[in-house]
Amino acid sequence: MEFRIDRRSGTAAYQQIVQQTKQALRLGILEPGDRLPTAKEVAETCAVNPNTTLKAYRELEREGLVEPRPGLGTFVRRSLARPQAGVDSPLRGELAAWMDRAREAGLDREDVAALVASVMEERYARSAAVAGDTEDTGVGERG
Repeated sequence: MEFRIDRRSGTAAYQQIVQQTKQALRLGILEPGDRLPTAKEVAETCAVNPNTTLKAYRELEREGLVEPRPGLGTFVRRSLARPQAGVDSPLRGELAAWMDRAREAGLDREDVAALVASVMEERYARSAAVAGDTEDTGVGERG
């Protein structure tokens, strides 16, 4: 796994490492037992302070996703992958085809991100409302 740090994103580098690790765990790219790059390796490839990587790894450890093994490195403890979200899933193929159509229609990255975020918020807020999850929908009991 190789991290990519976007210094213009407004997101702290350690948080980008956490997010990219979780994404790799969700997609099945990283699996239990896999070793993460050392802080030194990340420092060399991403030009970040080794403490930045260590901070990210500590956060992932607190969440129970990785575990340090003294003298060996940091290893994936558990996965976040679901078969429906894997890199070879039919849903991913459909999404890739949709992205191709969006690009052909002239939408740029920001347009697509806004559209996806809008539909995702709409669909997941509706699902939460149907499930009775009042926290996410802003609907609650009055006392």
